Amino acid sequence: MVALQIHFFLIPSLLSTMGAAQYMMQDATLLRYIDQRFLSLERRLEKCNQDVLEYVDEFREFSRMVLSRLAGLNTDKAEVKREVENLLTRIEHAQRDIDYFRSVTDSNTCMEVHEDLLKQQLLEEAEEKKRLKVMLNASCDHVLAGIKSLKVVKKTGGKHGSWMKDPGKKHAKIYLLSGPVNNVILEFANIMTFMENNQTLKARRVPLPLPWEGTGHVIYQGFLFYHRHGSLNEIVKFNIQRRNVADQMLLPGAGRIPAYQLSPQTKIDLAVDEQGLWALHAEPETGGNIVITKINPVAMAVEHSWDTPCSSKDAEAAFMACNTLHVVYNSPSGGSSRIQCVYDVLDALNAYTNPGLHFPKRQGSHSTVHYNPKDKQLFAWGDGSQIIYKLHTKQKV
Repeated sequence: MVALQIHFFLIPSLLSTMGAAQYMMQDATLLRYIDQRFLSLERRLEKCNQDVLEYVDEFREFSRMVLSRLAGLNTDKAEVKREVENLLTRIEHAQRDIDYFRSVTDSNTCMEVHEDLLKQQLLEEAEEKKRLKVMLNASCDHVLAGIKSLKVVKKTGGKHGSWMKDPGKKHAKIYLLSGPVNNVILEFANIMTFMENNQTLKARRVPLPLPWEGTGHVIYQGFLFYHRHGSLNEIVKFNIQRRNVADQMLLPGAGRIPAYQLSPQTKIDLAVDEQGLWALHAEPETGGNIVITKINPVAMAVEHSWDTPCSSKDAEAAFMACNTLHVVYNSPSGGSSRIQCVYDVLDALNAYTNPGLHFPKRQGSHSTVHYNPKDKQLFAWGDGSQIIYKLHTKQKV
């Protein structure tokens, strides 16, 4: 029995070691390739410089000899004088050509090195994109084409809050987190229980040892992930069933300014899509543009970050769906919410603004808009109402 337990413990360790060894082999291969390329360049440059120097020395020696011979000629004769002048002109032109050739040789050398570095950069970017695709297990083949309809499920709570389902296959429970600062979760057996008039009496109250801040929390794989109140950028992982803090992490660069200008209570907005857990926030260094961070929910560690062109100004919320950020904008006084910036982390060159996706039949503002990858719906909190939006998607081109 002891041997069997040791065997099970060793398997993940061996797999981790093998994975690390594979990445080390790839890095070593890349370094060898770079070293060989630069060695080849250095040899070619050395030969080129040597050939130029030998040619210049040979020409100058020949020029001295010609000038010495011409000095001894009788320049009084008109024919000889014309020949001498012609030769002197040709020598002068040739000298200028050599000086020019030497200068452009240096420029071409630099250009060749820059081109090689550019090729190397493109190679590294291609390898990084390949790594990201493997990390994200990118299998999404559809994009958001529109928001078809809405359903106001309930109206409970104040202006700020969030409600959600765990997107796991067997999860039907509904969770309500009311207020921008609080430490109690309300858990309902299903959405029908939540919709009943006396729903708060049937809710299971789950107290948190550390309160939350903002409305950017998510529930994923049985854990609540949220921004800890009073901290700059601490994210807490809370086990709902065991009622204890499972882990914590700091999100670099986050927490100094609101993620969205029109929702200043939220500094860090967490999101879940088909690829797992994400964090959205804004930074002063990006001019207030939104930053996307992929988080490993098991290790509670940053996997990768992207600076986006999507501004936090006049933004009220955002959500991730199929590796793609969708930012919801509105007016400060509240109006028709609309998605005006879309950013695919695997196809950043095709980030675009003003796609013309409006939220239907509603005037007001959103405190949160979160995507549920299982139901392919948006769970939103708008002016105290809990809303579900159905989505219209289309195949990626």
